[in-house]
Amino acid sequence: MASVTIIAGSKSDEGLVRKIEEVLDELGATYESHIASAHRDPEKVEEIIRSSEADVFIGVAGLSAALPGVIASRTVKPVIGVPRDVKLNGLDALLSIAQMPPGVPVATVGVDNARNAAILAVEILALKDSELGERLAAYRRRG
Repeated sequence: MASVTIIAGSKSDEGLVRKIEEVLDELGATYESHIASAHRDPEKVEEIIRSSEADVFIGVAGLSAALPGVIASRTVKPVIGVPRDVKLNGLDALLSIAQMPPGVPVATVGVDNARNAAILAVEILALKDSELGERLAAYRRRG
């Protein structure tokens, strides 16, 4: 079972997904990755969310960046949004993810800061997994 489900809105987001996966691999967190657009394939997004047994979701998206909010609207599990710099230095995506309506929170990391999304996901998982927490502490000490 994956502990983190990563959903990227577009194939062009794969570079950021790889950065997330690298950190999760290094820390020993399990994950699954998908590409599904909230705008172009909402049924696929819905199915991924519904079938996931993960404890945390990470959504990667640029431009209008609706994906993390759509994920959050369909689950009570924590969602981390990674805004991607496509236009406007990523400010459009950052604001789209950060400015969610009341009751639909999305934790938001900096533009293109995929590594921080992975670390935040592991922090959340470490609340129930002390070994993961120890690996995260060692990872941070290494810088």
